[in-house]
Amino acid sequence: MIKEPVIDLQMAREHGLSDDEFNRILEILGREPNYVELGIFSVMWSEHCSYKSSIKMLKTFPREGSRLLVEAGEENAGLVDLGDGLATAFKIESHNHPSAVEPYEGAATGVGGIMRDVFTMGARPIASMNSLRFGSLERARNRYLLDHVVEGIADYGNCLGIPTVGGEVVIEDSYSGNCLVNAMSLGIVETKYVSSAIAKGVGNPVYIVGSTTGRDGIHGATFASVELTEETESKRSNVQVGDPFTEKLLMEASLELCKKLWLVGIQDMGAAGITCSCSEMSAKGESGIKIDLDKVPLREDSMNAYEIMLSESQERMLVVIEQGFDKELNAIFEKWELDCTRVGEVTDTGMLEVYHRGNKVAEIPSEELVLGGGAPQYDMPVREPAYFSEINNFTIDAIQEEEDYNKTLLTLLSTPNITSKQFVFRQYDSTVRSNTVQGPGGAAAVIRLKGTQKGLAMSTDCNGRYVYLNPRMGGQIAVVESARNVVCSGGEPLAITNCLNFGNPQDPEIYWQFKEAVTGIGEACRALNTPVTGGNVSFYNETGDTAVYPTPVIGMVGLLENINQSTTIEFKGAGDFIVTLGALNGCLGGSEYLRTIHGKIQGPIPHLNLELEMGIQELCLEAIKKGIIKSAHDLSDGGLAVNISESIVHSKQGLGARLDVVRKLQNNELLFGECQSVIVVTLEESALYELILLAQKLDMHTQTIGRVTDTNSLVINDQINISRIKMENAYFNSLEKIMTQ
Repeated sequence: MIKEPVIDLQMAREHGLSDDEFNRILEILGREPNYVELGIFSVMWSEHCSYKSSIKMLKTFPREGSRLLVEAGEENAGLVDLGDGLATAFKIESHNHPSAVEPYEGAATGVGGIMRDVFTMGARPIASMNSLRFGSLERARNRYLLDHVVEGIADYGNCLGIPTVGGEVVIEDSYSGNCLVNAMSLGIVETKYVSSAIAKGVGNPVYIVGSTTGRDGIHGATFASVELTEETESKRSNVQVGDPFTEKLLMEASLELCKKLWLVGIQDMGAAGITCSCSEMSAKGESGIKIDLDKVPLREDSMNAYEIMLSESQERMLVVIEQGFDKELNAIFEKWELDCTRVGEVTDTGMLEVYHRGNKVAEIPSEELVLGGGAPQYDMPVREPAYFSEINNFTIDAIQEEEDYNKTLLTLLSTPNITSKQFVFRQYDSTVRSNTVQGPGGAAAVIRLKGTQKGLAMSTDCNGRYVYLNPRMGGQIAVVESARNVVCSGGEPLAITNCLNFGNPQDPEIYWQFKEAVTGIGEACRALNTPVTGGNVSFYNETGDTAVYPTPVIGMVGLLENINQSTTIEFKGAGDFIVTLGALNGCLGGSEYLRTIHGKIQGPIPHLNLELEMGIQELCLEAIKKGIIKSAHDLSDGGLAVNISESIVHSKQGLGARLDVVRKLQNNELLFGECQSVIVVTLEESALYELILLAQKLDMHTQTIGRVTDTNSLVINDQINISRIKMENAYFNSLEKIMTQ
């Protein structure tokens, strides 16, 4: 007979629980927990599941809006009304620690998990994106991580037949040792078929469907709630293993199930596996669940109750149906050749009751386990970091202007943060299902909604360097830049999902970054009327004494009422006018130019005026809808010279540009300074008057700065004169050279 381990404070600490949390468990149960119960509390009260250090701040986000069909965090993913009986479900989540340890499986299962969050709501996934961050590619380990993360994302998404339509790849030293892998998925559902993650109705049967349960991923949630060390990096058993072919079958079976009136609730078994789905679904339904682990289909022998409850084996769902429909449920999963096993029933006790080998091995009030219920919520101490005032002191006098701006531009076009990511994107199938209107490499991705005139635009954005230098304004900029990219593609921003990647929340300086960034995100979302539908918080992204840059990635979704208004970044025709919407006020603080050319990471970052930003976005979108604008490209990393270069190299052969810009700025500020609330557009000369009238009506500044040419070159004032072929070589070939060195 196996002897039960002694449950004491030391054992609780080893499970990641604090002394106060262990004492609270004693109060809840009125007794000492057994080993299974301790494991259940440890995963449900982990940072990854409970958001105990962040939930109070997250509640400050704007979480309601006229188009939102569910409140933030209410379901597995956000749900936004598109009209005509359709809605879009979307969400972004992190899989950082698993990817840092086992990049292929970590990234692949991150994609699988976010897909399940979408299709458990009855929404068919139609597109995915990602936001990836790695340390310097001069280090072989970081090249290895990038290579295998991309391979994992590509293999899983391609096997599922869901197009990966874009995202971002960012390289900064701070991400060495702790890469960030954020995956976003978007799906479409008829509103009458939306499903909920709920368990209710006494006596209703509870099923596990999909894959069998193994030992992979045990304590994955707690693994994601600690810093990476040499010890944790050796815990590869904490990383789940995915099977996209099973997921494809599970997706089709789940979507068929979601159309049945006798379905009560369905939830993915993600973090914390059976434990999480049972406790969250029953708490939401104000009910209880009783399950028998002897009935759980296992893929490994001799698994104990602790292992079964905490396993994070992939491609599994918990399903609750009305009594009397067992035969119909089994028929669906038999059709798709998936396991479908009844493991328990809904009760009216409010308890999570777990049986194994004839014994009750756990009995815990479900409400006490879950976020928004009894899970801990903390007010964390904050302290402004000393670096904040010290590092925001850059002045233009601190650097010398270089003599060869052609060379500077080519250097920037070849730097990993600006250069084309086609090395990454061409591993993804971005056009499968034939809905992709704009794929990787542009401002935002655009997906056609078949059977309608509508489309959806989606973008993932964050400049972690900006957030590091000024967390509050950096958080605002992450929101408005993602919205600006959606607008440039022809979409009206609707709502966001976010993935908040930070270091150790128990460090007051880290939590100050988090609190400031969350405040900034909330301010920008209120200004743009883009509520937060939900997302993910990922803390403890650090190794040793080094935390990643605070990186609140924003996933923005926008609506195109008419897919014909889809707009791209490339120039369309020689003779077209090049016009800026907004005033060029190039700022070198925090810029890619300052980092790459001068080796400085200093602020202040570009100033943002939210009212002005709203006006510029409104002007651009209105001009697109009126057919005035032929291309639109927001000014961001690398400044004006990079912006124009990107529009040239993406356009048809023969085109170039000549700019004559009147300015008060220094040459390097004009060419490479980064500023907010500026969009560069092109239009025919005959449309210029109409654009100016529209800008005057909205009281927005415009400036004609040049023309598209047929010279295959870029000329800007008397500073830059460079051939297109040199720009193309720097822009399209650099990342592959770096990765294959």
